Amino acid sequence: MINSIKSFRLLVLLALVSLTACAASTVEVQGSYPSPNVPPLPLTLGVYYSDDLRNYIYTELSDTGKEEYLVAAGNTHMELFNTVLPAMFSQVVVLNNPTEAGARGVDAVFMPQIDEFQLGMPQKTRLDAYEVWIKYNMRMTGADGSYVADWVMTAYGKSTQGNFTSAERGINDAAVAALRDLASNFSISFRAVPDIRDWLSRQQLQLSGN
Repeated sequence: MINSIKSFRLLVLLALVSLTACAASTVEVQGSYPSPNVPPLPLTLGVYYSDDLRNYIYTELSDTGKEEYLVAAGNTHMELFNTVLPAMFSQVVVLNNPTEAGARGVDAVFMPQIDEFQLGMPQKTRLDAYEVWIKYNMRMTGADGSYVADWVMTAYGKSTQGNFTSAERGINDAAVAALRDLASNFSISFRAVPDIRDWLSRQQLQLSGN
């Protein structure tokens, strides 16, 4: 009986060790993002973060198809836009739902979305760096849901492998570099997006009373 109990405990221990060995490493991306130095538009912008963005997790698979790294990047994207957008608009309102836009008195609703996320690991790319590439779909509507603009943006970041003692740190810093790239390009190129430029032109006409 005692031998049976010992055998059972050993099996449980081996199972726990096996599960631990197979568990994927989770990287909760954390970073800081500078506020852009641009003249703010005299408009109130609503921003809606969908559940897909809030809860975004990228899964990196091993060569054998097992989950190797889980990169949770939703919160850090919200932190980035919550830093960048207030510098670009006179007022920013975070919406729980785009349908709130009219009642909240916003001029437009911005809805960022991650379309694609790629992670380059040194052991796979044979490069001395961790790399992150992200493709976004940026959408903006009027307060009534009408079309304003829909455009694609990409961001890229890398960190040198030799600077880090862990893969998790390398992945985090490459992701933060990609988001800083996004912040810079977004704030600089926003007014040059053709549909945004046209919308701003119409807003200026309304603002001037013409």
